[in-house]
Amino acid sequence: MRTRTVSAFRRALAALLASAALVAVAGCGDDEAATSTPATGTAASGGVALPAMTDVTLVLDFLPGGVHAGIYAALEKGYYEQNNIDLKIIQPTSTADTLKLIDAGKADVGIADGIDVATQISDGRDAQAIGAVVQRPLGGLITLTSAGITDPKQLEGKTVGVTGVPSDDAILKTVVTDAGGDPAKVKVVTIGFNGVQNLESGKVDAFTGFWPADGVQVEVDGKPVTTFKLDEHGGPAYPGLMFFSTQKRIAADGPRMAAFMDATVRGYQDAITDPAVGLEALMSRVPALDRAVTEAQLDAYGPLFAAGGVDYGTMDPAILQSLSDFLMENGLIKEAIAPDRFATSAFLPKG
Repeated sequence: MRTRTVSAFRRALAALLASAALVAVAGCGDDEAATSTPATGTAASGGVALPAMTDVTLVLDFLPGGVHAGIYAALEKGYYEQNNIDLKIIQPTSTADTLKLIDAGKADVGIADGIDVATQISDGRDAQAIGAVVQRPLGGLITLTSAGITDPKQLEGKTVGVTGVPSDDAILKTVVTDAGGDPAKVKVVTIGFNGVQNLESGKVDAFTGFWPADGVQVEVDGKPVTTFKLDEHGGPAYPGLMFFSTQKRIAADGPRMAAFMDATVRGYQDAITDPAVGLEALMSRVPALDRAVTEAQLDAYGPLFAAGGVDYGTMDPAILQSLSDFLMENGLIKEAIAPDRFATSAFLPKG
């Protein structure tokens, strides 16, 4: 199955969002979701195939790019099909769309920053992570080297663009505060996913973005950047992106989650072993991508997929606890989140 074109993505997203607006927000799910029983079947992966072909909708965090290489590798190699999954990929117009669709139960799995997943939980939503996409925070403040900003404190009085999600505010506050600056003195504007364009055109002095994606794109465009990475400027190490769903859906659709994660993990394992596999899958499935930018992004993301020598998808409870502590200390969540509430590893392949 070929993935949808951008226009089809947008039509599908609009329909989902319209439907989501009519649905009441899902209540807190069953706390026993973490013990949901994985599916059984006859897939080449070792027994997680669904009994019949089943639609699974995945909402990305952003436009398709290097960080999604494993997903597209799994599509190209037929891993989802082997597990009887017909994967539908939706490209959001903003991270808020991803959070909204998953919260309203209008999609099966989403991808979001770990801070955004934590914020959803803190706000009483039903979100729960089911696997790590990468093992390191991706967020940071990105500025042009030519601007001469060598310290985050220098952003006081400057204009910084944000996408409009809680993780952006956390990044800005943490990085500037760590440098001894006052985040309240930074002029903040909401620019959605247009950080690269706004920075290159001079509309903002810096923006919150993913350094392996946005920062790399600006560099490929021939404009050197200075990046203040969250985990190097006061922030914790944690899975920068997570696959997540809701406890309600996890409890009801454990076999679907297991089949999805099995195929996805195999795709990322292939992309880690041979990055060219991921690159060619992305270019085949999303031909509108700029090959030079995508290859450079994949080079940057590659070491982050299994940083620290852990198995792909791993979510270390100690790291999740550290993230919760950080968010509590900075007033970014209302109460601490226990690791087993934050995430379940029940659907990651064993061994």
